[in-house]
Amino acid sequence: MDYRTLGRTGVKVSPLCLGAMMFGAWGNADHDDAVRIIRRAVDAGINFVDTADVYSAGESETIVGKALAGLDRQHIVLATKVHGPMGSDPNTRGNSRRWIIAECEHSLRRLGTDYIDLYQIHRPAPDTDVDETLGALTDLVRAGKIRYFGSSTFPAHQIVEAQWVAERRVRERFVTEQPPYSLLARGIEADVLPVCRQYAMGVLSWSPLAGGWLSGAFGDGRDNTSRRSAMMPDRYDLSLPGNQRKLEVVTELQRLAGDIGASMVELALAFVLAHPDVTCPIIGPRTMEQLESQLPAAERTLGDDVLDRIDEIVPPGTNLNAADAGWAPSALADKRLRRR
Repeated sequence: MDYRTLGRTGVKVSPLCLGAMMFGAWGNADHDDAVRIIRRAVDAGINFVDTADVYSAGESETIVGKALAGLDRQHIVLATKVHGPMGSDPNTRGNSRRWIIAECEHSLRRLGTDYIDLYQIHRPAPDTDVDETLGALTDLVRAGKIRYFGSSTFPAHQIVEAQWVAERRVRERFVTEQPPYSLLARGIEADVLPVCRQYAMGVLSWSPLAGGWLSGAFGDGRDNTSRRSAMMPDRYDLSLPGNQRKLEVVTELQRLAGDIGASMVELALAFVLAHPDVTCPIIGPRTMEQLESQLPAAERTLGDDVLDRIDEIVPPGTNLNAADAGWAPSALADKRLRRR
């Protein structure tokens, strides 16, 4: 594989990052099979693995730890995340110093390692001063618990704020951002990606297959259902206009993929790989078959004519469904903030 540099860190990572969200109760509950998938990805040249504490309530991290036990740890760039709820206690979540320090130790134990290469804040927390968060993360770097830290699904203005606070308060800074990005969700092209370029941040994008919409399972004449539809109807319910538009676009993209002799998966991943501000997309296979279908995308490039055609089908900077942005600011999600 043609390895890429992760922002300004100097760390070289594979053009595909293996996401572990589907390992555990949320997807593949067979630990041995999940370990085989991870090791097959590493054998194929993938050296970047991303998980999170909240994935299957820590089970994903445990599975990744089992896989790491049979690999040379120094050759794996390991990323995980903190923020989501890990219990009913209101303090077992969020971006406070108290929780970040405690949960980092929990993740290290589940992963079976003494350091994390990239520790990411999974979502913004409007009730927490970003300096509180950066201070805790800086202390973890200086303690050797983590090597670098990054953000995930932060809006552009909060990425900028975090960079300014880090400079003013002499903190370590976010060196990466993990945003949603796919053929169907291009909103970050308008502001997040330019900001990441400005601050030389690495970008590892999640959901490049749009939660299965670009996996080849959706399209004209197909069943058009997803195992995730019950959990996230706003992203899959075909009675909603945004999802109807997604289905129309997927059908057009399938024709384009056929015209260039690519699978839908290859087209989707190659599109993300083509953006100069994206370091790598995160693939999230649940099965070995899914992994094998995604690996060839690392070698596929799209010509300008294909990228121009994609721009005609889905205009740059467009999210076909607002729900695919991955996070709604409290100013929109909480109506009390808009009424006296």
